Amino acid sequence: MVDKILAVIPARAGSKRLPGKNSKMLCGKPLVQWTIEAAQQALEISDIIVSTDCENIADIAKQSGVSVPFLRPDSISGDEATAIDVVRHTANYLTEQGKSYDYVIWLQPTSPLRTVENIQHAIQVLKDKQASAVISVCECDHSPMWSNTLASDGNMQNFISTFVKKNPRSQALPTYYRLNGAIYIAKIEQLLEQETFFLDSNVYSYVMKREDSVDIDHHLDFKLAEFLLDERQQVT
Repeated sequence: MVDKILAVIPARAGSKRLPGKNSKMLCGKPLVQWTIEAAQQALEISDIIVSTDCENIADIAKQSGVSVPFLRPDSISGDEATAIDVVRHTANYLTEQGKSYDYVIWLQPTSPLRTVENIQHAIQVLKDKQASAVISVCECDHSPMWSNTLASDGNMQNFISTFVKKNPRSQALPTYYRLNGAIYIAKIEQLLEQETFFLDSNVYSYVMKREDSVDIDHHLDFKLAEFLLDERQQVT
């Protein structure tokens, strides 16, 4: 049985590669709103907190009906701040308010194609496996077996393995998965003790489609998300 789940949506103002991305309009809504609305529709989530250092993002969240009980302090608003820092700050604040939760689900606004169904299915994996943590992944676009580092002079000696040389067809290679950044769930107590979502044991994957796994980091990612969301809206 899964008890109380706290959703934390981290949405700071700063972004070096795509300035102001969390409040940037995407198919008629601020980017952060796509994640807020998906979380609101997930019945298993007990409460939602948007952790931000930005008044504008706070206003967007409040207008969407989500709690923003504080503005994130400067100490955890810079590039060096980690997810654990933000969860710890949020959990400490809520503990002071007399609130406690069993699990936290970390939902980054940069995954706007993540749906409520994705969230609910990940929570179902948590229940079915009686897991301590669940982390979303998707298939790699290209097998990492075709990748390697390069020598300083560009020499490609041993760039690919003998196995790949003998099996050049992609279908013959094993399927690899990568983190897609869309969903992280963990027991709060263990997360804060171990300071990672990759807990010592009982961690399971939730596999998402690649087309639902766009993680917005650059302008090109934003344009791809825009295209896919527009297509999705036309279908529905």
